[in-house]
Amino acid sequence: MKYRLVIDKNAQEEIVAVVHAPSELTQQIENLVRNFSGPDSILACREDEMRKLTFEEIECITVLDRKVIAMDGNGRRYRLQERLRDLEEIMPSYFIRINKSALANEHRIVRFDAVFSGGVDAVFRCGYREYVSRRCFAEIRRRYERV
Repeated sequence: MKYRLVIDKNAQEEIVAVVHAPSELTQQIENLVRNFSGPDSILACREDEMRKLTFEEIECITVLDRKVIAMDGNGRRYRLQERLRDLEEIMPSYFIRINKSALANEHRIVRFDAVFSGGVDAVFRCGYREYVSRRCFAEIRRRYERV
């Protein structure tokens, strides 16, 4: 039996199993694949509250005062335990890096504004603004040009 796993963050996920005949193992694999949809939320803390924050409601994840913070659609800030680079690996593909210390939900970006200093800010639905680095902005432009 051969086994091959290809990890490509930009590719659409697909699971293909080629077998000679169905068996208990193939049934278990099928059940596992059908029932697993991947993580869709993350544990977040805010003051005295701890809750699951779904990926869809997160607008931006950034580092403030050496703490990883997620912002929701109402502008509330939640502390996350994970490191930013670890979060980048588990977040869905619609989360894009916009600078060295921030990930953005591209579905929640309203617009990109040019600022006086010559840079670019991402403006989110909740009103929060985050600086977009030149290198990341170039990658974002390439991403949108492909669409």
